[in-house]
Amino acid sequence: MHIGIIGTGVVGAATAAWLQRDGHSVTFFDPKEAGEACSFGNAGSLSPSAVLPVAMPGMWKRVPKWLLDPDGPLVIRSHYLPTVLPWLMRFLRYANEREVTRIATAMRGLLAPVFDAYTPLLQRAGAMSLMRQNGCLYVYSSRASAQKWSWGANLRRSLGVEMQELEAEELFELEPDLRGSFGFGQFAPDNGSTPDPSALVKAIYGQALTDGASHIRARVTGFRKTGSRVDALRLDDGREVAVDAVVIAAGAWSGQLTRMLGARVPLESQRGYHVTVTDPGVTLNRNVMAVEQNIMVNPMSMGLRLAGTVELAGLKAAPNYARAESLLTVGRTMFPKMRPDPHTVWMGHRPCMPDSMPVIGRAPKVENAWLGFGHGHVGMCGGATTGRELANLISGRAAQVDLSAFAPDRFGLLP
Repeated sequence: MHIGIIGTGVVGAATAAWLQRDGHSVTFFDPKEAGEACSFGNAGSLSPSAVLPVAMPGMWKRVPKWLLDPDGPLVIRSHYLPTVLPWLMRFLRYANEREVTRIATAMRGLLAPVFDAYTPLLQRAGAMSLMRQNGCLYVYSSRASAQKWSWGANLRRSLGVEMQELEAEELFELEPDLRGSFGFGQFAPDNGSTPDPSALVKAIYGQALTDGASHIRARVTGFRKTGSRVDALRLDDGREVAVDAVVIAAGAWSGQLTRMLGARVPLESQRGYHVTVTDPGVTLNRNVMAVEQNIMVNPMSMGLRLAGTVELAGLKAAPNYARAESLLTVGRTMFPKMRPDPHTVWMGHRPCMPDSMPVIGRAPKVENAWLGFGHGHVGMCGGATTGRELANLISGRAAQVDLSAFAPDRFGLLP
């Protein structure tokens, strides 16, 4: 079949590569270059352990305090509050032990094969150096402090995630430059990261082009349908391009496209920020998640990247780069020897569902339209597996992962 893929981020690129392995022809539709949105600015985590949702038990008690703190982990722009309030209330309904356990169980199935799903794609692209599996550290100021997060750590363990406890000297043996701010850690040896998430996506995308894919740099504005099937994609330059099937993998912009197909999903942009310090004078060997600070630190080819926080302000509001600079401020307390300049800042739109699980599967009421978006904070972790599973479904094979929890119609009829 000729399959149109809307989006050239990690999900779109991986889906194309997996579809090509089944002999399908692929056309990308995206006005942007590949790997230039969230696939450029994310924290680079490739972590089978990243199964916990954003909404954790008891979170609702902390939300009012966060909203009053302009540098807090959750900020909502005042103009956007009336728009996002229904989504936020739905989001908080998942913040209980029963729902978190259900969500984490489903996400474990999606994230556990992360390296298995990436390896054949990166091998073909000659880009295995862009994936490293050398573990990840969750670090805390003390063992006593770690106890506040023990429920989530124990849930991870119950799902088969290995989490080795490290006392201070064991922690510093792995990462000497953590000495001074941290006194306890948990090592997840099955985790990993990429030193350049944009380069990883570009490598998979570039190989897809080499293998015959094409890229139309235009925005999809609609669909031509016959009955319950999509016949062609309508573009902003006036063209219509015929397809046998379509995959919507446009990240935070996917919601408006699915609405054109008669499906409404509660997709929201959780705007994320990062700061990358070019010459930090600090050496890390692997991904480090500073749990109390809610910051992930990744040593990358372009420098030390610190990423985190959530801002709800929609797709159109201008970035508030003070959010990124605040990450740098926290980073300097974590690494007192760090040289902060030069550094770069970035903001991107994480596509998030209220239950922190992506949408993966056939679009409701449309026979040949498929959805793959909403991965939130784990797009790099789940992108290749999502592509593999969409290729399985499109080619008529059974999924290798239980996708029932990710069904596009799981929220029922929305207003």
